[in-house]
Amino acid sequence: MNAPETLPPLQFIDLKTQYSALRETINARIQRVLDHGQYIMGPEVKELEDKLAAYTGAKHCVTVSSGTEALLIALMALGLKAGDEVITTPFTFAATAEMIVLLGCKPVFVDIEPDTCNIDASLIEAKITPRTKAIMPVGLYGQCADMDEINTIAARHGNIPVIEDAAQSFGATYKGRKSCNLSTIGCTSFFPSKPLGCYGDGGAMFTNDDTIAQACREIRVHGQSKRYTHTRVGVGGRMDTLQCAVVLGKLERFEWEIEQRLALGERYAALLTDVPGLRRLAVRADRDCVWAQYTVFVPQRARVQAALTALGVPTAVHYPIPLHKQPAYAMHAGDAALLRHSERAGELVMSLPMSADLAEDQQWRVVDALAEAVRQ
Repeated sequence: MNAPETLPPLQFIDLKTQYSALRETINARIQRVLDHGQYIMGPEVKELEDKLAAYTGAKHCVTVSSGTEALLIALMALGLKAGDEVITTPFTFAATAEMIVLLGCKPVFVDIEPDTCNIDASLIEAKITPRTKAIMPVGLYGQCADMDEINTIAARHGNIPVIEDAAQSFGATYKGRKSCNLSTIGCTSFFPSKPLGCYGDGGAMFTNDDTIAQACREIRVHGQSKRYTHTRVGVGGRMDTLQCAVVLGKLERFEWEIEQRLALGERYAALLTDVPGLRRLAVRADRDCVWAQYTVFVPQRARVQAALTALGVPTAVHYPIPLHKQPAYAMHAGDAALLRHSERAGELVMSLPMSADLAEDQQWRVVDALAEAVRQ
């Protein structure tokens, strides 16, 4: 059962194999941009927006320069101002709270479900105050949060806008509906390691609200409603035409990649069943997980990671320190005792190699090495 130590190291995310499969398509897409020379807001931008809107079922898609910028523009489009509160999770990448604080708003942290690591919807209502102007759940690791319950709570308190941070869950479904079309605004990232990634930074926003969509389009071009007419304060948040071309190329096999991710997740779950001391992330029956990171809970994580590294198996931790424990956001921690599941998850989570092109024999190798590392 031991993984052979003579084998070359595995890739944590295998973008090289993906590119090899899509080389002709991506190269042709890039060459088309080089030929027409419209590097900013070229025709590929609208083409991608139309295709992504159709994919999610949302009325509008607005591409932007990154997933982080998508969150910022979403908050700006909703008119949030200094002193407003946004309810979110502390167990996420810093960008989620970063954009809230950047606008002078206050992140209000709610603990996670210990088995999914997504925000615990049952705890949100108790945190709502007259200053609550948005709720921002995160689809961590590729699984949507309980969006219907969150939307119901938001509606009960005056239709508070809900911003889905879907940087990791694009392509996932929740009760038969696509991530990014589950709330007021959906935001995603095309960072290269995401389920749908470009070759740099990029992101997109989705909404069914015409007014919000127009605000997002204006904000991303310095608040312009037309050239040199600045109707609002904005940012330089456009997605480059070349990056849109890359995503268009990758869209051609994206459905296949999602199917592969789902199958790989199921195989990991089956293979890891007998690994002692290991706990798998739960996936709710009414949704799926596209496994932006295939994550497990591992006691004595540092020791296990070191053993896996010696066996040529890369791992990562998403995320070791919850935001309420980070120096930049500690002032917003509130009662840390109420965030104990987030803190415990930070001590245990570990992500294994995952990408659509991960071969079955490579997956066996990961599991064999993990079993050996745990036994040690």
